[in-house]
Amino acid sequence: MSEAFEGYERQYCEISASLARKCTAASVLQGEKLKQKALEIKSGIDGAEALIRKMDLEARNHQPNVRAGLLAKLREYKSDLNNLKGTLKRVSTGNAQQGMREELLEAGMADTLAESADQRSRLLRTTERQNQTTDRIRDSHRTMLETEDLGVSLLHDLHQQRQSLLHAHDTLHSVDDNVGKSRKIMGAMVRRMDRNKWIIGFIVALLVLAILVILYFKFVH
Repeated sequence: MSEAFEGYERQYCEISASLARKCTAASVLQGEKLKQKALEIKSGIDGAEALIRKMDLEARNHQPNVRAGLLAKLREYKSDLNNLKGTLKRVSTGNAQQGMREELLEAGMADTLAESADQRSRLLRTTERQNQTTDRIRDSHRTMLETEDLGVSLLHDLHQQRQSLLHAHDTLHSVDDNVGKSRKIMGAMVRRMDRNKWIIGFIVALLVLAILVILYFKFVH
């Protein structure tokens, strides 16, 4: 339900309640005072009709599922307004003839006013329930938007964490490669050192052997 329709609806309910009170007050008036009160009521009825036309135009701008409920309420408002028109007509006619007015006050008008009051009460209760439902829908929509924003934020954070993990994985893979290369180099160096040790040992052995041979020939000859 749009805010414009709700505004027209509140105005109509206020005008309708005021017109009902004025009709009750007019039922005991006569002569010039009755004419003035009738003109005042007629002006209020014209204003109420204008509001109903505005609500009708506003309702037809909505989606079919919303429009059906609004048009149903409009039919009740139109029925309420027709009751007010009938009441005004009976009051005006009844005051022209005192006896008929008394009969009207005792019989039909009291029932009509009671029916109109009961109808307005139902309309006000229905309007209040629909306004509460609208507020709950707005709250739910706002909560949904907040939840959607939170979800987007969480997805963004998860994406950043995934990127960080992938970067860390690449770094670890690079370190692992470097460690493997270093291990191979160290292995080669160790093997080279071992080979050098054997070569140096062999050379030392040859030198010792040569010294021994030299000493042998020196002392023997």
